[in-house]
Amino acid sequence: MSIQLTSITKTYGVQKAVNAISFSAKKGEIVGFLGPNGAGKSTTMKILTGFIQPTEGAVLVNDIDVITNPIDAQKQIGYLPEHNPLYLEMYVREYLEFQAKIHKVSKSEIENVIDKVGLTAEAHKKINQLSKGYRQRVGIAAAILHNPEVLVLDEPTTGLDPNQLIEIRELIKDLGKDKTVLFSTHIMQEVEAVCDRVIIINKGELIIDKKLSELKENNEQVIKVAFDYKIEEQFLMRLPNVLGIVNNFDNSWTITFSSEEDMRPKLFDFAQEYELKILELNSENKTLESLFTELTSN
Repeated sequence: MSIQLTSITKTYGVQKAVNAISFSAKKGEIVGFLGPNGAGKSTTMKILTGFIQPTEGAVLVNDIDVITNPIDAQKQIGYLPEHNPLYLEMYVREYLEFQAKIHKVSKSEIENVIDKVGLTAEAHKKINQLSKGYRQRVGIAAAILHNPEVLVLDEPTTGLDPNQLIEIRELIKDLGKDKTVLFSTHIMQEVEAVCDRVIIINKGELIIDKKLSELKENNEQVIKVAFDYKIEEQFLMRLPNVLGIVNNFDNSWTITFSSEEDMRPKLFDFAQEYELKILELNSENKTLESLFTELTSN
């Protein structure tokens, strides 16, 4: 495995920022790393990249122990922090030459990464003249300059316009073909468009680790229905295969069913049996966003 975290815990005083998190990732995987603010995502990524040490646990990157041998481990990692740390007064090529010296990389690689991340037309400019999207490209170029096996991206698409989002998304997908990518974001649509697998943490604990395809194959369906008459929740529990019921307002309800069968005809039959009129009926797919909200709302 390119990444292997085992029972990682990070404690600040009496507070556990991360509590016994374990997961692994292999080459060619793009893993979406999700969680609400304060869940422990950034702490976990800083531990993975060797910027801070865990209180307990083990971290391996390409079989190198990050805790006991951080320098060699960091040579295997490309890291784009949430707040992209660029020297804005530098020119793009100048900044990448500076990074190349740090990594002891040949200057010939600079033009390769400039081309790879789509910076050719902007490479002659100062970084402070670039848009947010192009600054993110500079950050990614610096992260991949030494051709790392593992790429850790913390909120790489925050603040980008729709066109920039699409461009950075395609870049990440391309990079993920021959690297292990850990991709943290709050934009669920980006995860669904880019990632193979999803890890969700909440309050410092790992609560889900599944392939995106597995999450989409559940048998749950969500139906929003409004009646012409106010009824009690227990009355709706007479419907078959009910998993959960939420009253939106007045006579409007969101009902989650566990069934491969389309439950809308059952709702029509139910309304007819009890002499109710249906004023609204919408079937909603259970998206990653709704699943995320459901899992992290408590």
